[in-house]
Amino acid sequence: MRKLAAGLVLLALSSGCATFVEKRTSQGPTAEEMFKMRVVMQNGREPNFEERGHWQDQMDHRISKFLHEHPEIANSYDVMAFRFSRQVAVGMTAEQVTVLLGGPDTKVTDQAEMERLARKFWPQIKGKAKEVWLYPGGWRIFIADGRVVDMIQYLPPSLRLG
Repeated sequence: MRKLAAGLVLLALSSGCATFVEKRTSQGPTAEEMFKMRVVMQNGREPNFEERGHWQDQMDHRISKFLHEHPEIANSYDVMAFRFSRQVAVGMTAEQVTVLLGGPDTKVTDQAEMERLARKFWPQIKGKAKEVWLYPGGWRIFIADGRVVDMIQYLPPSLRLG
């Protein structure tokens, strides 16, 4: 639990936001943000130079492999966030999310639990999402038919920094 709190604090600090977060967005976490959060959660510290270099090489390989296996989207405008920003965006495939962020900590398909997780944004999400993937940093990525349909980030007041 302490490592999770440290990761959430790191997210808040790295995003320049030291207050309560509850937002619905079309642009989610970047691969690098998720990598840093997970290292902090596992090791209680940020990644060192060698770890960052190794991660960067792995990420380059995973993205290249994905684009090689999916040439029909390799040159599309929509792949820009995936290829260059390495940021999850609404409309991406679930496979692209997994390439960038790794697998989710939890997958939820129960509608009542999805409603609880979506909080005030449920009216906009209801009927669109079939599952939600939970990631560190309070990220909730809603999926339907293999694509991201919505995203929210929620860091509760108990993790507020001020």
